[in-house]
Amino acid sequence: MFKKRKYSEQELVEGCKKNNRTHQEQLYRLYFASMMQMCGPYANDREEAKTIVNDGFLRVFKKIELFTFKGSLEGWIRKLVWHSLSDHFRKRANYLHFLVLEDRDAPLPENTLNELYVEDILKLVDRLPPATQKVFRLYAIEGYTHVEIAKKIDISEGTSKWYLSAARKKLKKMMQQHNSIKNHAG
Repeated sequence: MFKKRKYSEQELVEGCKKNNRTHQEQLYRLYFASMMQMCGPYANDREEAKTIVNDGFLRVFKKIELFTFKGSLEGWIRKLVWHSLSDHFRKRANYLHFLVLEDRDAPLPENTLNELYVEDILKLVDRLPPATQKVFRLYAIEGYTHVEIAKKIDISEGTSKWYLSAARKKLKKMMQQHNSIKNHAG
């Protein structure tokens, strides 16, 4: 039995652009675990997470012509899989299920989460201070652990936890303000 050749990212992308099944399979296998890690915490079970990831890879293969190596391939794939995750919950009218706020946090009023759409929340996340936003995105959206975040952006694990806590507090406050403004306007 012979061993499968490992392709470079460049070769994988070029092969996928030509609809080469071997290259598509290797690209899928290369990034499947990290995409599952990102989607897993938001899905109800492993099968739902796999469905979301597979939908994301369908996007990747349909849009591979658009990838130009101006950023990381994994980051580009992550973005497309994230859009699949977002669409999955939008279809279920459960817009914020995947944006988990920890149980120990004081609960938000019942209607606060229901009245915000994914786009609204991502706009609120964009308004967080840069370091806080980065940690929140890595943890709550991309599924990295505090240990991984600490290594990735060269901070301590405790600092990562502090930024996440600060992000959640600020997001809760912004969500409540958003809801209050919306209720007073309507």
